Amino acid sequence: MARDLGFDLVEVADKADPPVCRIMDYGKYKYEQSQRAKESRKKSTHILVKEMKYRPKIGPGDFATKTRKVEEFLGDGSKVKVTIMFRGREMQHPELGRRILDRVAEAVEHIGRIETYPKQEGRNMTMLLGPGQATRRQREEAVVREHAEAEARAAAEAAAEAEAEAAAAEAEAGNAVEATIEATTKDAAEAS
Repeated sequence: MARDLGFDLVEVADKADPPVCRIMDYGKYKYEQSQRAKESRKKSTHILVKEMKYRPKIGPGDFATKTRKVEEFLGDGSKVKVTIMFRGREMQHPELGRRILDRVAEAVEHIGRIETYPKQEGRNMTMLLGPGQATRRQREEAVVREHAEAEARAAAEAAAEAEAEAAAAEAEAGNAVEATIEATTKDAAEAS
């Protein structure tokens, strides 16, 4: 019957008595499965850690540009590692680096918060900033929206599957009617 319809016969439950099989287009089924998996990977949240490097003697224009970029990263939901790089005798004045890190934290406090306070690591001083409350709320709303869309897709797929099963049952009933007509015609021909 599957061959006549141009579909595949797929064993669904081999442990059942009798085993359960299903008539379906297996290639299409595998393709849809891979597309769903790809879509779920695409929508999963990946928190990236971006890095922005400053120097102790940074100018006001460069400071403003880099700080705007840090705000952008935090707005996208990424964490930002702010690094002050010291060279040569600049190591003698870590308070300059600390002052710059404090200015960055103050400039982005409306969108982010300090996760790891400034600490000296060799020639670098680092601080980790994380996205603030507004960004977290936006991410949570996005997750809720994705779940609702997934449920709607699942309902649509279930409806399409029910339609396909109804069409297959209808085709099967049509085949049974045709077989009955052929048998009746054959009996009538033999009788005459």
